[in-house]
Amino acid sequence: MHFGLTDEQQMIVDTVRSFVENEIYPHEDLVERTGEVPEEIAQDIKQKTIDLGFYACNFPESVGCAGLSHLEFALVERELGRGSMALNHFFGRPQNILMACEGEQVDRYLMPAVRGERMDALAMTEPGAGSDVRGMKCFARREGGDWVVNGTKHFISGAEHADFIICFIATGEDQTRKGPKKRITAFLVDRGTPGFTIRDGYKSVSHRGYKNMVLEFDDCRLPDAQVLGEVDGGFEVMNTWLYATRITVAAMSVGRARRCFDYALNYAAEREQFGQPIGKFQGVSFQIADMITEIDAADHLTLASAWRLDENLPANREIASAKLYATEMLARITDQTLQIFGGMGLMDDFPIERFWRDARVERIWDGTSEIQRHIISRDLLRPLGA
Repeated sequence: MHFGLTDEQQMIVDTVRSFVENEIYPHEDLVERTGEVPEEIAQDIKQKTIDLGFYACNFPESVGCAGLSHLEFALVERELGRGSMALNHFFGRPQNILMACEGEQVDRYLMPAVRGERMDALAMTEPGAGSDVRGMKCFARREGGDWVVNGTKHFISGAEHADFIICFIATGEDQTRKGPKKRITAFLVDRGTPGFTIRDGYKSVSHRGYKNMVLEFDDCRLPDAQVLGEVDGGFEVMNTWLYATRITVAAMSVGRARRCFDYALNYAAEREQFGQPIGKFQGVSFQIADMITEIDAADHLTLASAWRLDENLPANREIASAKLYATEMLARITDQTLQIFGGMGLMDDFPIERFWRDARVERIWDGTSEIQRHIISRDLLRPLGA
């Protein structure tokens, strides 16, 4: 692994950072205040991303996209992490799982998604099944040659803008020594399908404007043409294409931490108490030193896990370590930054309280910190028979 970026990779970083600073930052206060992204702003960001050649940059050249490596895409996500999630959503990155599309699905879903003509969302989580995907109750049964779906999904990010949803739904059950085990199938479900409703979800303190939605299925009929991959093959599809989503969370956490750190560093250099900048006090200067060390460590851990994927090396444990460390690092950085700002850190004159609130969800979605620790420890212990 080379620790320095190539000229092309540095250009990617500079281009995306400039985009975020010029096209995302100016709208953040509006989104934070209203909890909404105006349609004209959303479409403007999307079109400028398309014009820049970065829309669906996580997809290969074979479908007309930039074909960035895992490492290069992690660099993109790191820079996007500096900005509002609600606004960055329109710097389109469709779900890679759409590469599993076959036949007519390619023209109906894959190609329109990578061209920015249709937007997708991903749905797995249910009120009673989060990390325990096998515990999902949303069920599809065979009837008259179709699949009839009933159940609920929640915490579905981006569904309010989606033209179709990639839904993971139980389609059977096997009896095992450890009890019933659900078989899972991925379906492509169009907005407006009879029996399928997308409604507002819960109000979250993290990432205002980046909404979570509730999906409801009430005798919703889906033909076989809507199955993505093989029937009962949802886990294979999931493991093939959703493997690296945790890198995205880690990378964005690093980007947000660096933006937050910049505020802390400048404030420590400018804010005076007792006749000198507070950065001269060891209590603050040592915090600054610890903060940048943690950020750099998370950055290298994240990029190293992406590099392993590019080298076709086993990376499950390394990705879990990156997601675990980067998200928990972000929590510490935002909290320390708020402490350096003192009372002003809690005021909305600065975005510090927003960074602090936004950081909390990163340790939960795409696999909680506890799930990441389970993945890491299992990877280490299984070869020893434990």
